[in-house]
Amino acid sequence: MSTGLKVVSWICRIVVALIFIQTLFFKFTGAEESKFIFSELMGADLEAVGRIGSGFVELVAAVLLLVPRTVVYGALLALATISGAIFIHLTVLGIVVADDGGTLFILAIVVFLLSAVLLFIHRQQLPLTSRVSQV
Repeated sequence: MSTGLKVVSWICRIVVALIFIQTLFFKFTGAEESKFIFSELMGADLEAVGRIGSGFVELVAAVLLLVPRTVVYGALLALATISGAIFIHLTVLGIVVADDGGTLFILAIVVFLLSAVLLFIHRQQLPLTSRVSQV
């Protein structure tokens, strides 16, 4: 991998990890906006399960992204997770949530795009693509 691609990869990894880690604070501390979002999605009884569960998945993705040997799996997990978040924004919550001006949606789009870039850059680390390229 060229030096330029390594730099791009690290920038993408750090940005996605920072976004996930920043949102963890709100999910794990039970911030009102997080409670509102997950109450809308799962009802008041399951709000904490959804909020903390999704936070845990984002934490795992952030860690995987920052470990060079697991970056492709972190990118896959981040892309899958954020795809769900974008879908929920577009179908249930709307782009603007609790007067945030669309900030959460914009961050989700950034995570989606950067995770897709990472997946493309590190595609040879995927077991299936490495086997196909050997044929």
